[in-house]
Amino acid sequence: MIDANAKSLAILGVDPGYAILGWGVVEYRASRHRLMGYGTVETSKDLSMPERLKELYRGLTGVIAKYEPDVAAVEELFFNSNQKTAIKVGEARGAAVLACANAGLDVYEYTPLQIKQALTGYGRAEKKQIQEMVRQVLGLVKPPTPDDAADAVACAICHANASAHIERVGRFAGKGI
Repeated sequence: MIDANAKSLAILGVDPGYAILGWGVVEYRASRHRLMGYGTVETSKDLSMPERLKELYRGLTGVIAKYEPDVAAVEELFFNSNQKTAIKVGEARGAAVLACANAGLDVYEYTPLQIKQALTGYGRAEKKQIQEMVRQVLGLVKPPTPDDAADAVACAICHANASAHIERVGRFAGKGI
C-alpha cells in the first residue's frame, strides 16, 4: 500500500530524436513507480528542419500541458560517427529542453550509460534488458512501444531512482539546468 502522505513526483522522461522523439511520464511515490503515459512525437522527413523542430516543440509542450510533470529527465546525446545526424539530434534535444524549461520544469540530464546502470546495474546492458526492467519496475504486461517511448520511460525511472537518493542525502551532485 502506498503511503497517502508520501510526496509524489511526476517525471517527464525524454528520448530526443528529430524523426521520433520518445516521451514517458512516471509518477514516483513512496519508492513506487506508476506509468502515467507515454508516446512519441513524430515528424515527417518532408518537412524542413525548422518545421520539424517546431513540431517537436509543440508536441512536447502538449504532453507537458496534459500531464503537468514536476521535473524533466532528458537523455544526453550518444555521439556516433555520423556528425550530421548527431547535430540534428542535438537540435531536437534543444527543442525538447526548451519546451521543458519554458514550462518551468527543472531539467536533469542522464547519459545512456547512467540510465542503463540505474535500471540494470550494468552500464552496457542491451536494449531488451532495459525494456524488461522498465516492464518489471512498472508492473506492465509488456514494455512500452516503440523503443523511443520505452527509452524515455527508462530515463524517467532513472531520475526517480536518483531523486530518491537525493531525498535521502539532501543534495544532488548531478546536472540540473
